[in-house]
Amino acid sequence: MEHMIDRYRTAERLLGHHRSGLVRGGKVKPAWREGRFWYRSEGRFLLVDPRTGTKEPAFDHPRLAAAIGADPGALPFAHITLDDGAVVFDANGARWRCSLDTYACTRSEPPGPADAVSPDARRAVFVRGHDLWLRDLETGQESALTGDGTEDQAYAVNPDSASPRTLMRNLGMGAPPPVVLWSPDSRKVLAHRLDQRGVELMHLLESAPPGGGRPVLHSYRYAVAGDEVVPRAELVVFDVETGTAVPSKGDPLLVPYLSPITLRRVWWAEDGSAVHYLEHTRDMRTLRLCVLDPETGETRTLVEESGPTRVEATQQFADRPIVKVIPEGVLWYSQRDGWGHLYLYGERTVQLTRGEWAVQEILHADSSGVCFTASGLVADDPYRRQVCRVGLDGTGFARITDDDLDHSVSVADDGSCFVDSASAVDVPPVITVRGWDGRVLVELERADVSGLLATGWRPPERVRVKAADGVTDLYGVLHPPHDLDPAGSYPVIDHPYPGPQTNRVRPGFDPGLYGYDAEAVAALGFAVLALDGRGTPGRSKAFHDASYGALETAGHLDDHVAALRQLAATRPWLDLDRVGIFGRSGGGYATVRAMLRHPDVYKVGVAECGNHDQRLYHALWGESYEGPFDPELYARSANGELADRLEGRLLLVHGELDDNVTPHLTMRLVERLIAADKDFDLLIVPGAEHAFVGYEHYVTRRRWDHLVRHLLRVEPPAGFRLAPIPFTPELFDV
Repeated sequence: MEHMIDRYRTAERLLGHHRSGLVRGGKVKPAWREGRFWYRSEGRFLLVDPRTGTKEPAFDHPRLAAAIGADPGALPFAHITLDDGAVVFDANGARWRCSLDTYACTRSEPPGPADAVSPDARRAVFVRGHDLWLRDLETGQESALTGDGTEDQAYAVNPDSASPRTLMRNLGMGAPPPVVLWSPDSRKVLAHRLDQRGVELMHLLESAPPGGGRPVLHSYRYAVAGDEVVPRAELVVFDVETGTAVPSKGDPLLVPYLSPITLRRVWWAEDGSAVHYLEHTRDMRTLRLCVLDPETGETRTLVEESGPTRVEATQQFADRPIVKVIPEGVLWYSQRDGWGHLYLYGERTVQLTRGEWAVQEILHADSSGVCFTASGLVADDPYRRQVCRVGLDGTGFARITDDDLDHSVSVADDGSCFVDSASAVDVPPVITVRGWDGRVLVELERADVSGLLATGWRPPERVRVKAADGVTDLYGVLHPPHDLDPAGSYPVIDHPYPGPQTNRVRPGFDPGLYGYDAEAVAALGFAVLALDGRGTPGRSKAFHDASYGALETAGHLDDHVAALRQLAATRPWLDLDRVGIFGRSGGGYATVRAMLRHPDVYKVGVAECGNHDQRLYHALWGESYEGPFDPELYARSANGELADRLEGRLLLVHGELDDNVTPHLTMRLVERLIAADKDFDLLIVPGAEHAFVGYEHYVTRRRWDHLVRHLLRVEPPAGFRLAPIPFTPELFDV
């Protein structure tokens, strides 16, 4: 069908890697230095000085381009550093330093991608074998900081189960950078020795290795829920001037997934006098803030909190902990009163914030008070973030921003101001620099969405519905089909991500990776719903804890069913006889769960790399969000236990070398579906990892074809193929 070819072409244009070409000026990523910053916009680099309110080119682009023989409209680099009257950048396999006086360029060897460079750019540390090494970047001289590393006890690495080895191989990348933290003065480096002795093995079989030959077995350490042993990390401080090492005298830290250094649960004091770190017990119900003396290795506990469910430093797993050590004491995030609020632990403990709203991030703190973002202060949308401040005695609470938009913030390195991107799901961003009084110092960008609108894209509708309990308000977005006729009838796609560690729906204009996929499917002629049901983060403690010990609900799919019915009651163009669902990872789990628990509602599904059985997935996942391992409890959330309920058209997709959500989790479900004599479709992608990098275009087309064939009930356009998707770091900005 000719019009379906046009729909597929439009959908392809809406995929995430095309977004920057459709939305101009929608993002600013500032690189701060001493209160000023530079950023890239439309291929040009701009230098901003908030103190003077100026924004100007960071350098003479045509002159620099001429110096290196490049096209000034397409400079061959995306990042720069401004340093002592020069611009430094990497291009054509070299590092260049270009004088801003003469535009003479000098060439040198760049630090390796596996180097962690010191703040003063004089040294770098790297891993060789299983040990940590030091390199002088001026002389090239190398020296070993350790000599006792082994495969089971290696320095400065993440656990095997969190190392994206397949992805890096598929991208032609070498080893990842070492897991370290340099001290602010560049004299010391913090690392850990990772003990993986006794951690059980996981196995992947590569059936079609590059170059041919027999299948290859890949075995690596991977702790699952209930395992007796998980990786442990011993913190070590190295003095790079003397080469001496000071191991922590505290207990090793449990590392069931990523290193606490990677997760920013460890940080240096601003003056380099101490290392602070957060430590969880295995059941996640006790959280401690500890301090390590880098000179002696002595440790002590500053704050400790326990609770009946997990105690978190932030509800969003990947976010920076909402904890900060200041001269007056410790700013500590706690949900002890049912909401995420700030407390100051000093000479006495003071609750600084209170109310039915939640602190989301500490931005800046000094003797005058603390500035932070909080959600729940906008009456119509509890997820939109506002910038606020409060005194260190708990008085003087005020909103710095009060326009009821969502505010995404980057703070100056000296704490003097912040870059503020203000938007909503249907309001394009306006990006400014603001002072802490809320005053706009410089306007940076106003997003131009004309390219997006030209595709036929319609802004999503922010929707509010009642949960299945009939009481709780839930929020989501409804993406209308491009050709919406209110008198027509359109199939509906539910696009879930059940958390509980992150939200499916973003409160701002940029929908993120999952949102791009939803927008593309809407271009095919579907209405697409994305909803944050009970058990997902961002609101009260009780709202989040609705998933604790209840992963079987997959983010409360009964809330999704209730939402579909409420929305269809006021939007008769939503055809509830044609409801589909698709998702990846946790969304893949929710897709299958929906079709098994609600077969009368969900008729078609595509489940990609789903973690269908928490008993054999990462220890961190189940033990954080289901609770301590209990065989009966964990069995209830296994999709294979309900395989006999499948009625609809299900496509299962998994990468053969997915070292995160391993393919056996899908194959265990396949075994149970076969045992129940159920029909389904299965796509195993040889060589692919969790994100299908290098194969994403194929998987995306197969997803679209399945939904179009079985929900629109037309044949996909014959011969249509998506172009391979180029890898960029933004691809994983979810």
